[in-house]
Amino acid sequence: MPHHLIFEGPELAGKSWVMSQVYEHLEKKYNQSGVVLDGCHWFNCDVGIFGTEYGQPVIEKYLDIAAILTDKNILMEKLHISDIVYNRMHFKREINYAAAEKKLKGLDFKIIFITFPENEQIIEQRIRDRLNLYPHYERILKSPKWYISQQAEYRKEMEKSQLPYLNINTERFPDPACAQKILKWIKET
Repeated sequence: MPHHLIFEGPELAGKSWVMSQVYEHLEKKYNQSGVVLDGCHWFNCDVGIFGTEYGQPVIEKYLDIAAILTDKNILMEKLHISDIVYNRMHFKREINYAAAEKKLKGLDFKIIFITFPENEQIIEQRIRDRLNLYPHYERILKSPKWYISQQAEYRKEMEKSQLPYLNINTERFPDPACAQKILKWIKET
């Protein structure tokens, strides 16, 4: 049975790195062609879209893509929960994704909720690391307290979600044990 996973969580939690480890396992194990990476499909869903008027229509298209790829492993980096949190925190708008959750549940999606320790020094180090990799991130940079409040908003939304989820805290980073916990949860180890 294919795995359909959404990696959600606040900025600086380490979603991309953890996803890369899960992706490596699934892609290698389920690759069929040997000439293209067809064992697992990774979608980076937030490319400046969530929190904008394009969030909901783009998410609907991702749901259409997921319906086409039902027999394939799918990893989505942020989706509807992120759009809810971004709208709330940046624009004070509340949006509803009940219909999308129903579709996601029907497609057997699960959420991997990646969090960080609520320690400002750890967050400051992650900010420095992010800026070293992506200098443009400075344009949207926030204070460590803001990222902690963002994580609190994600927690609220995760509690409301109808989708099964696993919380992974990236206390040490990078930590290969995070991916191992996920692979065990989805019965891949």
